[in-house]
Amino acid sequence: MSDHNLSQQASRASVSVPGASLIRRLRRATATSVFRWTLSIAAGFAAMALMLFGFIYWQTAVLERQKLDKSVVLEAGLLTRAPKPEIAARLAAWLADDPHGVRYAGLFRLDGGHLAGNLLGFPKHLPVDGRAHRAVFKEIDQDHDGDDPEVVRAVATPADASRVLVIGYDPEELEDVQEMIRRALTLGLVPALLLSLVGGTCLAWRAQSRIASVHEAIAQIMQGHLNGRLPVHGTGDDLDRLAAAVNGMLDQIERLIEGIRGVSDSIAHDLRTPLTRVRNRLERSREEALTREDFQGAADRAIASVDQALAVVSSLLRISAIDHGHRREAFTRVDLAEVLTEAAELYEPLAEEKDVILRLELQPGSIVVGDHDMLLEAIGNLLDNAIKFAPVHTAVTLALTAEVYGLRIRIEDSGPGILPGERDRVLQRFYRSERSRSVPGSGLGLSLVASVMALHGFKLEIGDAAPGCVVDLHCSPAMPWILRNHQHGPALHDRPAAHEDR
Repeated sequence: MSDHNLSQQASRASVSVPGASLIRRLRRATATSVFRWTLSIAAGFAAMALMLFGFIYWQTAVLERQKLDKSVVLEAGLLTRAPKPEIAARLAAWLADDPHGVRYAGLFRLDGGHLAGNLLGFPKHLPVDGRAHRAVFKEIDQDHDGDDPEVVRAVATPADASRVLVIGYDPEELEDVQEMIRRALTLGLVPALLLSLVGGTCLAWRAQSRIASVHEAIAQIMQGHLNGRLPVHGTGDDLDRLAAAVNGMLDQIERLIEGIRGVSDSIAHDLRTPLTRVRNRLERSREEALTREDFQGAADRAIASVDQALAVVSSLLRISAIDHGHRREAFTRVDLAEVLTEAAELYEPLAEEKDVILRLELQPGSIVVGDHDMLLEAIGNLLDNAIKFAPVHTAVTLALTAEVYGLRIRIEDSGPGILPGERDRVLQRFYRSERSRSVPGSGLGLSLVASVMALHGFKLEIGDAAPGCVVDLHCSPAMPWILRNHQHGPALHDRPAAHEDR
């Protein structure tokens, strides 16, 4: 049998071991941060429970000891206030009324001689101050084991001018109470710890299951399924918010990739036409041209086709540079009135050639922050489209007005307009509406306008002029010029072409 077969059998044997999958899952679970968080939470809970139970135990012991001390001091006070001849008798009666055998007392002379009680010797280091102290009673009556001294709470107080009274309580009952509290707290701590571990484990398992589903979705996306998304359970917790944010990022990535695919197809299509035309013309001129003028004409037509292809590439590069914000650092104050005036002067000859009236309405002192050349190019593209599609003897309006929160540039024509379903798509690269198929163009003009507006933070809206198209550019002014913009009325300037005075 070959080594390869042996290794396969060994691997199958290892897989078939009972509980191997469960062991691997447990190992993965114990290696996760969620499991470590669970252990940390359980340890913290245990520490807090121990501190709480310790505090309860300590406070209970202190309270019981204070109660015992008060009882000892009270009993000593009652005995010392009795008539002097009766102190010994009352002391004997107090000791006799002790079914649990926890009382100790002695009446002593000032020199320490024993007079009465079951305490035969005055305890050392017990101050005669009428206050309760911890004391050790060694010399007790014959019924007590002398080798086993009693640790008691005792008080020594003067009975009269020649005698001292010592009484004490064995804290056995206090110790019993403390032991009972300690047992109760211990019994309560164990279930609390188990509950914290079980609860933490359940939470960890639930979180681990959600993370596993996220990993599975990510694995599917990494395999090329770009339409896959992370699961969102609708709980609004941290994982849901993170998944929603990642899904939004994936949506944007998918749109960008689809856009790249569409742009690639459009570039191939738009470049293939002029390049094919160049090849055909060159091939035809090689076969048919007989004179130098024929070759020169063919070369000129080929150069024009190449220039058309280069214009497409240049427009794409410019849009890409604008989308990446490479020119934002050169922003400065720009007077939109001057930009619109320059655009109108630039495209006035085109309007005259088409016998279209170009009308300019300005708002003085309209200052924004931006790039003068890019804004001029964007407005020029919109004017070029408006004049290109405007019927003869109609007007194209280029207006600048003040709004409540800024400025508005409006370009309006009376052409065929743009259908509502196409108003977002015409801003995409290379897209051309059905109504513009017969008009020369590359389909990049409005895409460049949209990129310039996005770079400046301006809003572009396409509407219906009924008939015609209206494009509004909502611009944010440079403060504090917005206040000045509202103090001036619009100045109306008609720039008629051909037969009207300007």
